[in-house]
Order: sequence, then structure tokens, then C-alpha cells
Amino acid sequence: MKIAIIGLGYVGLPLGLQFARSGVSVVGLDIDDAKVQQLNQGLSYIQHISSESVQEMVQAGRFIASSDFAAIQTVEAVIICVPTPLNKNREPDISYITHTGRAIAPHIQKGTLVALESTTYPGTTDDELRQVLEEGSGLKAGRDFHLAFSPEREDPGNPDSKVSCIPKVVGGYTKACLDRAIDLYSKAIQNIVPVSSCRAAEATKILENTFRSVNIALVNELKVVYEAMGIDIWEVIAAAKTKPFGFMPFYPGPGLGGHCIPIDPFYLTWKAREYGHHTRFIELAGEINTAMPKHVVQKTAEALNAQRKAVNGSKVLILGLAYKANVDDMRESPAFHLLELLQAQGAEVAYHDPHIPVIGPTREHGAWAGVKSVPWEKETISGYDVVVICTAHNAVDYSQLAEWATVIVDTRNAMATTKTKRAHIWKA
Repeated sequence: MKIAIIGLGYVGLPLGLQFARSGVSVVGLDIDDAKVQQLNQGLSYIQHISSESVQEMVQAGRFIASSDFAAIQTVEAVIICVPTPLNKNREPDISYITHTGRAIAPHIQKGTLVALESTTYPGTTDDELRQVLEEGSGLKAGRDFHLAFSPEREDPGNPDSKVSCIPKVVGGYTKACLDRAIDLYSKAIQNIVPVSSCRAAEATKILENTFRSVNIALVNELKVVYEAMGIDIWEVIAAAKTKPFGFMPFYPGPGLGGHCIPIDPFYLTWKAREYGHHTRFIELAGEINTAMPKHVVQKTAEALNAQRKAVNGSKVLILGLAYKANVDDMRESPAFHLLELLQAQGAEVAYHDPHIPVIGPTREHGAWAGVKSVPWEKETISGYDVVVICTAHNAVDYSQLAEWATVIVDTRNAMATTKTKRAHIWKA
């Protein structure tokens, strides 16, 4: 079998390699020529995906990267893994999906399966994507070609998480479409979870990420409340999670990051308004989570004030730029908001992240492109008035940090395990 995967990022590349390892011939399509050349040389640009794994599949002839969408004419299935961000008004931007649909439509052959994996609101596959595919191909979904939705499920930074072992939810436009999608994904994934429709599959992914957003908002709000009461939220969560039933631990932080949790719930709130419903609970969770960076900046100001210093003119180091521990993914990271809020108040800001030596291009924070991580050395770290822990990477030596830093604002409870505590540590 030969398939095409469009979008060779954090979702598309590992999925493509898994299909290739399973004996499927994969052509990976991306509009970034630099990525295409790098992959064809057997080199990975994603930290948790080894170059050896790419090289092995390239040399075996089961994976090739290209920017020529005409290759779709030769495949049996196309899997779309492109971004679905929010626009400046925090409304869904599915332009990557529709543009991809228009690009592949002229090349679709009768019998081809098109599966969308990008997280989006219910109805996108049936409506918007189907429409552009039918208009551009002259074919009809469910009759001439197959259409399906299967939400991506990735857990970057977790060495125990493997693409082949993560259950795959699949919904089809018709029963025949579902059967084709099950047949496709069964070649690479061990456990397939069929649902009744594309909309049900889309709604499943939205539920998963909204569940996380709401519960993170809950502990973020409790963090502030318990702090006022003199109670440590981290101690409370550690005690509560000993209950063997009815409780699942979630942890507070400086704000939400990543491409899913800060974005996906807003896709649902936007779509719900079309049906006359207002998702107040979800929107409240979003308000709480997006307010967290300001809370951290306030705590940073208090920590500086205790040293008779102001934010204006102080040197502030953000420790951890990635949105999640032990990855190099900085999409939607709250660290950018901290940098910008502190800079707006007159602070001299910098960052250290062992996984991100240089900030690359981003959609919303382009001004930071090219800025480099400061070195991890005593002379450098001790030169900052305060260090704010935004992401708790395992590669950071927090005992060294306690020795070197004068003041630390800890948003991740990273300093709890350090035995040496010479620095003034504030929890935020």
C-alpha cells in the first residue's frame, strides 16, 4: 500500500514513520522545502524523533519526502495533518485545511481515501473539507472517493508513548468510508476505535482537550485561593491523588501551552454559537487559564519588591521556553507571554532552555525569532535578579539553580525536591 501524509510536523512525521515501519510506502508532503531536503537526507528536525529512525525508513525505500502534490495521484490514501490555529479574534482558522483540500483535489483518483487528523470543530470534514475536495476533483465523497476523520493523539516528551499503541478513534462520512479508514489505520495502529461519524470523531478530540483545559483551570483557580489561605496546592494535590477512585490529578502552571489545549475548546465554543448555545463553563476555564501569566508576573514583582527592587530595570530569566517538559515544542507557550509582559514593565528579559538553543519563527511571537538561550553557568545565572521557572525540564539541575540564583519564582513546584535552598523561593 502507498499513502501520502500532508504536513510533516509533530503529528505527521511520527505517524508517517510508523506507517513506514509497518510496511506501508509513505510519501510525506510539506510545503517547507528545507524540511523535505532534511528528511530525504535522513535527518530529523524534531528532538524526540531520532535521525536514525528517519534514515532507516528512507534507506529502506518506505519513506520519501516531497513538496510535489502530484504524488497524490499514485497513492491509495491521503492523511492530512496540518495546523488549526485561532485567528486574532480567537476564532477558528481552518484555512490550512481548506487550502490543503484545494491543493490535493485535482490529484485525487477514484477510490482514494482522504482522512483528516487536524483537530477542529464537528462538521469540518463533512462540510468544509468535503466541499473543497468535491469542487476541485469533480468527484463525490462517499461515492467516488472515501472521506474520514481520525483525531491525532500525541504525547511528546513521554518515552513510554508510542504511536502504534495509542488507540485510534476513526469516523467515516459513510459506512464504506469508515471501513476503508479502519483498514488503513489497522496497518499501523494496534487498537482502532470506530465511531458513528466524522462529527463524532471530531467531537471526541474536542472533549479530550476541553476536559484537560477545564480541570487545569480548576487547579489554577484553587492555587490562587489556597495560596491566600496559606495552603500549598501541590501538597493538596499529592494527598488527593492517593484516593484510588473518583479523582484524577491535574497540576497548575503559568498558563496553557501547546497546539491543542489552549486552542481546541474555543473551536467548540465558536461552533456552539451557530446552534444558539453559549459554553459558559468552557469560556470561564479559558479566562482563568489565560490570566495565569499575569498572576506569575504579579508574583515576580512581589518577589523583587521583597528584595527592594522593581520590575522596571531588573534582569529576569525565564527558565524553560517549551510549552511542556522535556520537549522542544514552543507552540503557544506561556513563556512568550511572560517575556512580553515583563518586558512591557521595563524588565530586561532572557531565557534558558536546554531543548531550544535558538527561538525559531512563530506565528504570534515573530519578534523573538533568533534570540538565543543564555548559557547554563553560575556566572550567567547568578547575574539575574530573579529566575522564573516556566517549564520544568529534567535536564535542568535545580540544585545548581538553588545555589546560583538569588530569587526564584517557581510555577511548577520544581524546587520542592532540592535539598539546598539558599535562594529565596516563591511559588506562583
